[in-house]
Amino acid sequence: MRILLAEDDSLLGDGLRAGLRQLGFQVDWVRDGEAAARELRAQPYAAAVLDLGLPRRDGMDVLADARREGLTLPVLVLTARDAVPDRVRGLDIGADDYVVKPVDLVELGARLRALVRRAHGQPQERLQSGAVEVDPAARTVFVSGRPVPLSTREYDLLHALMLNMGRVMSRDQLEQHLYSWGREVESNAVEVHVHHLRRKLGADLIQTVRGVGYMVGRVGPAA
Repeated sequence: MRILLAEDDSLLGDGLRAGLRQLGFQVDWVRDGEAAARELRAQPYAAAVLDLGLPRRDGMDVLADARREGLTLPVLVLTARDAVPDRVRGLDIGADDYVVKPVDLVELGARLRALVRRAHGQPQERLQSGAVEVDPAARTVFVSGRPVPLSTREYDLLHALMLNMGRVMSRDQLEQHLYSWGREVESNAVEVHVHHLRRKLGADLIQTVRGVGYMVGRVGPAA
């Protein structure tokens, strides 16, 4: 999943970006509040990690304006401001989670996955449609209980469709989910990944909606 990281400390930002990428996130990193506000409006991120002490514009103001403009993506505030009034204000103006630095990267990844899952109306840790089950924490996929190896891009595309079960995703939406800044998008990448997923997981899992995009239907667990 693609997230926005807003952090002005170069050393910390570089470490967070590298660590989150190792956990399977596509990360766009900005270093000031104006850039954070601009990117939040421009890109359909799955979530944002927002520092508060940003240059050019405070993170609290960025968050408050984003909520006033109707942006609903999950926002995790990651900050050194540990006073209770700061935590209360951050949550009241629209943060979905408030974490004080330093944070363990594995915990940060788990918090982000939980926020995104709930934002998509998925209460369970694992995502399931029929015989296909996805474990986002381990980035593994099972068919009838048997693990099926997928490439990184195949898994990311499947995860996006499973998070949005019952909703059609266009090719552009899927590309935005799969690729962060500076990553070249091949012209037929989505179609190729869908073909491979159907071959590995079953032809009926991913439905093509002509002229619109792709969808995974809501199907109960296989008997």
